[in-house]
Amino acid sequence: MGRIVGTVTLLTDFGLEDAWVGIMKGVILGINPEARIVDISHRIPPQDTAVAAWTIAAAYPYFPRGSVHVIVVDPGVGSDRQIICARRDDHIFVAPDNGVLSVVLKPGSEADDIRFVKNRDLYLEPVSNTFHGRDILAPVGAHLSLSADITATGPAADAADLTWLELPEAAMTRSGVLRGTVILVDHFGNLITNIDRAALEAFLPGTAGGQLEISAGGCRIAGLSESYAQARADRPLAIFGSMGYLEIAIFGRNAGRELSLSRGDEVLVSRAGQAAPTVG
Repeated sequence: MGRIVGTVTLLTDFGLEDAWVGIMKGVILGINPEARIVDISHRIPPQDTAVAAWTIAAAYPYFPRGSVHVIVVDPGVGSDRQIICARRDDHIFVAPDNGVLSVVLKPGSEADDIRFVKNRDLYLEPVSNTFHGRDILAPVGAHLSLSADITATGPAADAADLTWLELPEAAMTRSGVLRGTVILVDHFGNLITNIDRAALEAFLPGTAGGQLEISAGGCRIAGLSESYAQARADRPLAIFGSMGYLEIAIFGRNAGRELSLSRGDEVLVSRAGQAAPTVG
């Protein structure tokens, strides 16, 4: 037996009303009683692989190196879809091959190793057609928390053979405006976009936060704020949040409801004084 990795994280769309999350934890502890199990979230919208992809990418860097991350957002359970195991940045990921690792393993990034999970010695038998989280992903993750040896899970996989989500990327329009998209609406109603600082600097180099205007729906926000409380409670603000992406928020209120904005809506960034861009 190799070194004990110890930390196993869980990200699912199971909710907390049923026993499914607890059952997976029981399987993990039955294999590695010393495992430290951490819940990232169990409130991913049902079958929403895109939200799962953004969430695991935002969360995993804050865990100890060597952590094993088990993702069970799996609308294709019981079908011929594959299960994969990957190592990147000295973290291990076990997930269905349905795109949930599209941000972690996005094209152009370098994973140390990717495997198709085929070793049935690591499974919990018999394998159900409806609960691979219990019978495959949890036990595989538990075994990896003991050995960290992903080569034992199955044959090597080529990134070109994996399933990739077509996730929106920030891009410059012909009129010189940076167009982004709301990718997440968090518990507070903050609208998280796909515009990060690197994208902003690449498209509008040398532009200070106060020289920007952000347009979304019917609102136009002048400049960036440094904190949620910096703006008035009835005025939307733009801020780079903890995920590293541009957010639109309203202090003390639900920006999604107030502005009638949701996932998929456009957000445009322009220079101050530039003609108001058209959103849509």
